[in-house]
Amino acid sequence: MSDVWEHSDRVLCAHPGWVTLRGWAEVAGSFFALFSNPDTLQFVLTEEHVEVVGPVAWVSIDENLLGQQGGATVSALNVFVQDGHGDNWKLVCHQASLVSAPNEGE
Repeated sequence: MSDVWEHSDRVLCAHPGWVTLRGWAEVAGSFFALFSNPDTLQFVLTEEHVEVVGPVAWVSIDENLLGQQGGATVSALNVFVQDGHGDNWKLVCHQASLVSAPNEGE
């Protein structure tokens, strides 16, 4: 994840059910915590859509999460910007919201 993100104070991330995280340090810490979980989590990505306007791109996607505790679908929007040279795209915003989750007892 570190290679994908811009390492700046302007980045922000809103995981489902979390407060908005601002700045690379907070965002990096959140992904470290999520991926350090001993439970295996698989992402199946669907409904991908990309729009590019100049040096800005946004990607909407459904993240279908499969794990030991069941599954859920998260709708995500990711915003990318090109670096100053136009060579690389860096993620500056990730916002995700829960679409569906298993019912208790299933």
